[in-house]
Amino acid sequence: MTEIVMSQTPPILHGPSEKERKYDRQLRLWAASGQAALESANILLVNSGAGTVGAETLKNLVLPGIGRFAIYDEAQVEEADLGVNFFLDDSCLGKSRSQSLRDLITELNPDVQGTWYPNEGVKTLESLLADSPVFTAIIYTHPIRLDQLSQLKAYGQQHKTPLVAVHSAGFYSYFQINLPGAFPIVDTHPDETATTDLRLLTPWPELVAFAEGLTKDIGGLDNFEHGHLPYVVILLHYLEQWKAAHDGKYPTTYKEKTEFRKVVQDAARTGNPEGGEENFDEAAAAVLKTLVPPSLPSGLKEVFEYEHSDPVEQRSGFWLIADAVKQFYEKHQCLPLPGKLPDMKAQSKVYIQLQGIYKAKARKDAAEILQMVQAAPGGERVDPAEVDLFCKNAAFVKLINATGGGGSSSSSKISRADRLKSAAALEFANDETAAFTLAPLSLLPIYLALQATAHAVDKPLNADGILAVVAEQAPGAEQNERVVQAAQEVARAAGGELHNVSALTGGMVAQELIKIVTKQYIPIDNTCVYDGIVARCQVLRL
Repeated sequence: MTEIVMSQTPPILHGPSEKERKYDRQLRLWAASGQAALESANILLVNSGAGTVGAETLKNLVLPGIGRFAIYDEAQVEEADLGVNFFLDDSCLGKSRSQSLRDLITELNPDVQGTWYPNEGVKTLESLLADSPVFTAIIYTHPIRLDQLSQLKAYGQQHKTPLVAVHSAGFYSYFQINLPGAFPIVDTHPDETATTDLRLLTPWPELVAFAEGLTKDIGGLDNFEHGHLPYVVILLHYLEQWKAAHDGKYPTTYKEKTEFRKVVQDAARTGNPEGGEENFDEAAAAVLKTLVPPSLPSGLKEVFEYEHSDPVEQRSGFWLIADAVKQFYEKHQCLPLPGKLPDMKAQSKVYIQLQGIYKAKARKDAAEILQMVQAAPGGERVDPAEVDLFCKNAAFVKLINATGGGGSSSSSKISRADRLKSAAALEFANDETAAFTLAPLSLLPIYLALQATAHAVDKPLNADGILAVVAEQAPGAEQNERVVQAAQEVARAAGGELHNVSALTGGMVAQELIKIVTKQYIPIDNTCVYDGIVARCQVLRL
């Protein structure tokens, strides 16, 4: 027997591949599925103005391995470019800026393919949009011509392509995400401590039977067994005693939970020589955060209440699953169980059994929802893995751009111009009380001043010209002292970009684009303004 064992060849151990080593840190963030989505993406950058913030955004997409990109930039490299753009040097003078940027940015990652326009084959943005494969997302920088902007918006609407506008001038910048309809995110990556759902107030028969089996003679357990009861079992046991003494009701108020916690603490044995009673300490600590009745989170409620105006959107996999989860919730008055069990002091075999009970219930709930999905028209094409992912993250699903996503609710019919006027009134009203509430002042004046120059392609506007445009966008705002100051600062910058401000802004834009491409984490909704003078950001829904 020894000879046989010694003659056997040990298995070959394979380490991480070169690609896994290269992208190791980001794989930990968005996993292989997110990396695959990134590598299949095709991004278009329409670069104008100084163009620095566009190049910085693209750099931060190329480094993590975006699949393909294209740059459309009609400018030729001039002396001024060399002072504000690290991706250009003396050898680029007089050459196409898009070609120069493409050549130098692709050096950062040989896995990424890039093209540049206009060239001999494609001379206009219109022909590029008409002849190219569908882009995953489009970034465009201000100032941009109105005819080009209208072409991009028409393309985005036709192909359901996200558009991201970026504007950087002097110490100020903002970016604005325009998503093609309501944009759901399932894999939002919530904090692990927030995902614990033990269902202690609504236990199912298998969990009840398991807990009763371990605690039917809790007083007769030896010290080791008593000190290794999982805290879930401890809480279920004493909850039954509480119900018996309180007309079948669970502790719901803070006072009642505090009393119940003392009951659990007093049940711990003192002087247990078999490792102490840490499990009872865990149980007492978990009372307030786990004794919570099932409820419908606001994010999922927004999903359930969303009214579709696009029948194609309604038949997508996400919405079929969402409808099934809604049916499940209406039937059971709770969401599908995620099935995740936190670590706790317990014997290994007991913990594994308890873990199996939670996982089995999660699989059962997911199977019921999958059956509902497959019974709906078009449900047969939905991947069961999508159903499992939704069920595990149901409490944290987020719907971005719900008000501008084509739904039939009254809020979705409000124009962007009206939302801007409403936001201006609200933000300026908050500024008046900021000194009393210690809240920071709104950054909306920066957005208004920058937005006023968004189409000043020929020559920068002076402060009076900026305020005149602001008066058209948000009547009355041009009289606000902080708007006047922002207009003066934007006019002073005269369209020039500071590389450090553009670099920071480009990093933020790339981060949000990666969230959109991978459909992970929660992208901003919908505008982020940056003030480089005080180093502060603000997210606004405009």
